[in-house]
Amino acid sequence: MRFERLFTLDERNPYDTIQYAWRKSQVRALDGTGSSVIEVEVPESWSQTATDILAQKYLRRRDVPVSKDASTKSATGGENSIRQVVDRLAGCWRHWGEQLGYFDTAADAQAFYDELAYMLLHQMAAPNSPQWFNTGLNWKYGITGSAQGHYYVDPADNEIKHSTDAYTRPQPHACFIQSVKDDLLGDGGIFSLLQREGRIFKYGSGTGTNFSAVRAAGESLGGGGQSSGLMSFL
Repeated sequence: MRFERLFTLDERNPYDTIQYAWRKSQVRALDGTGSSVIEVEVPESWSQTATDILAQKYLRRRDVPVSKDASTKSATGGENSIRQVVDRLAGCWRHWGEQLGYFDTAADAQAFYDELAYMLLHQMAAPNSPQWFNTGLNWKYGITGSAQGHYYVDPADNEIKHSTDAYTRPQPHACFIQSVKDDLLGDGGIFSLLQREGRIFKYGSGTGTNFSAVRAAGESLGGGGQSSGLMSFL
């Protein structure tokens, strides 16, 4: 693939095209017991609402390398700048593209990165929430996390495989439509759906379900008696 520059110049860093400001955002505790203030670097043109969304939702709060001490052990903290987040996203997308041979040349890969960074910084485009939450955490910071039951298609052999951790192959998709079997405890049944929904919600995505297969209230059960119906489960 080839990429032409529309907003950026080859010799100019896209992060240098705007002015930045440090702003404060107040994060309130869910139980109402108090709040904390986060200071975050954002483009001067961003509204306070945009700043709050970045600060309260999309910044990675822990395990981000911030410095090294004399013993060479990495100190960690959280993201505090839009520059970190944009580089995490656009850099990871470029990395994946390079791994899979999407770009004709290194210059195309750099143009792809620069154009994306420019559009994100200038609010001309934005990915879905799961991308902000999850993408690039492993590529940029080495964050893994325990496996959560995700699958992926390995481009090397087109085989479906289990993810070995949470962020090397993250869950970046926004919306899911699931099916459910007319089965209480079996694989793909009603309580299996609860687990799948929990996995989806944990990584910032949303889901809807086609419940057509679940028998209605009053229909016969295999062991005798009648079904309580879908609404009882919901």
